[in-house]
Amino acid sequence: MKNGLNIAPQGAFDFISLGALVHRLDTGITPFRKATECLIHISGGEFNCAANLADCFRLKTGIATAMVDYPIGDLIAERIREMGVTPFYKQFRHNGVNGPNMATVYSDRGQGIRPPMVFYNRSNEAAALLKPGDFDWKAIFSGGVRWFHSGGIFASLSETTSRVIIEAMKAAKEAGAIVSFDLNYRKKLWNIWGSHERTLAVYAEIVKYVDVLVGNEEDLQKGLGVKGPEVDKKSKFDPSVFFGMIDEVTAGYPQVKIVATTLREVHTTNHHTWGAVAWINGQTVISPTCELAVYDRVGGGDGFASGLFFGLLSGEDPQTAVNLGWAHGALLTTFPGDTTMATMEQVRAFAEGGSARIQR
Repeated sequence: MKNGLNIAPQGAFDFISLGALVHRLDTGITPFRKATECLIHISGGEFNCAANLADCFRLKTGIATAMVDYPIGDLIAERIREMGVTPFYKQFRHNGVNGPNMATVYSDRGQGIRPPMVFYNRSNEAAALLKPGDFDWKAIFSGGVRWFHSGGIFASLSETTSRVIIEAMKAAKEAGAIVSFDLNYRKKLWNIWGSHERTLAVYAEIVKYVDVLVGNEEDLQKGLGVKGPEVDKKSKFDPSVFFGMIDEVTAGYPQVKIVATTLREVHTTNHHTWGAVAWINGQTVISPTCELAVYDRVGGGDGFASGLFFGLLSGEDPQTAVNLGWAHGALLTTFPGDTTMATMEQVRAFAEGGSARIQR
């Protein structure tokens, strides 16, 4: 328990997450308004972690989520199978006209001085209709589960989704799982159905059940109400701001054993300085720093979380676990799409000081 976590040594699943699935229409470097074609990526913060842990790190993972019986749902389900993730679906039937729908994200990658552009259509989203009782958690966790994960974007979708998270977290705790939560505060999503005070109340109720938090300084401030300086006025690579907020987090939630986040300085769309930090059971851990030539930045944070979770599940020491997260998140930005195309060997090699020299 050097990391403060009592992780079960085995189970039918290493990792199960709960969240919304989306499909991202990506026009590459062409702005969406001028696009004539696009790639389709399957995503969702919680799914990304499950997919990364299955495909790269070879763990047994699952996703509990909403699925709609129409061609877009079929496409998404096929990609989930391809990544090796076991689905637990609450099935919805499309009415042929206006839903329920699988959410759509529209994006371009930007280029150089031109930043990426992202916008959404989450109208009549099936995942927002999920409510307590939709999943048989006792059955899902019956063979044993080592780690359960969800996130703030799913919590923000409707009045009922946060209650589904709490229901699942309680069941996961009873099953002996470690529980993690990615704060992922998104003002636009919360503004649809609640005030900021409502946001704080929802997060406070969820985090009571959490062992591992993922979130940056803004997430801690906006999601948990933790006091701190104006983030934009501090260096993106000054971890003292992040570590200075931990005492207030642990005072309010003493069961939290780990808080972690990435550090990213964006010089241009394609050039970032990249790092990560974590507070692990009283120990402050800082990753190496590297310069990234970014191909597609979407999913880098989930890539970090996945690598960190793998390190913890594998019994690595805190520094190695953070380095694995940092390395995997960095590699993920070099691929198209939101989920990994890296191998575990590539991640370990980079985490241990590897370079971009050709592999022969």
